[in-house]
Amino acid sequence: MHFFIFRETYGRCLILDGIIQCTTRDEFSYQEMISFIPLCSHPNPEKVLIVGGGDGGVAREVAKHPKVKEIHQVEIDDRVVDLSKKFLPEMARGFDSPKLKLVIGDGFKYMKDHKDEFDVIITDSSDPIGPAESLFKESYYGLMKTALRVGGIVCSQGGSFWLDPSHVKEVMTGCRVHFPNVSYAVTSIPSYPCGHIGFVVGCLDQKLNLNTPKQLFSSKEIDEMDLKYYSSSIHTASFNLPRWVHKYFYESQ
Repeated sequence: MHFFIFRETYGRCLILDGIIQCTTRDEFSYQEMISFIPLCSHPNPEKVLIVGGGDGGVAREVAKHPKVKEIHQVEIDDRVVDLSKKFLPEMARGFDSPKLKLVIGDGFKYMKDHKDEFDVIITDSSDPIGPAESLFKESYYGLMKTALRVGGIVCSQGGSFWLDPSHVKEVMTGCRVHFPNVSYAVTSIPSYPCGHIGFVVGCLDQKLNLNTPKQLFSSKEIDEMDLKYYSSSIHTASFNLPRWVHKYFYESQ
């Protein structure tokens, strides 16, 4: 894996194998949404697992949620963590949270060793190329299911419906094999291709409405948590897709 960190229009950028992972100008929109969508969809997300997320941004956001008591994070490459601490300290401060237990290791093995343990699992992965491809497979969703408590929720980087809608649908189909309640949400992030990216959200509770946050925050609370993108209204709006996308993901075979 090749790493590059440099400054450009979007501030300091982290690039892995030629693909932008984050920039200091707009990273918050991705980090907040991949974290707060599942956290606020769950009625009591006390124990959270993060797979990947070596820049620390997801840990930073998860730690802000008042109901989260314990965060486990498994990152396979310690070089990402070390580089982020050195060059991306505004994201890497997530590693400083007393709620966090950081493990450098294999997320697959970690979940096999921690069954029925987590309320929420967040997978902050790179694009489905090379080793990261396994994080988009149906079998991966099956593994995450075994590590969840009753009513648990998973949220994973889900790609773009503009770039490859068939891949997004394939991932959602794989998720549905193990989760009776699956949705796709989007966030705006200009440094990514097409200016947005999506998240595949799966829930073990079939009756839970993922579009409606269970934890509502006032504007004052949002500001106190230093959230720049996420809000209760943005949560609901993120699941509202263009008509052609909704038909393709939810109505076509």
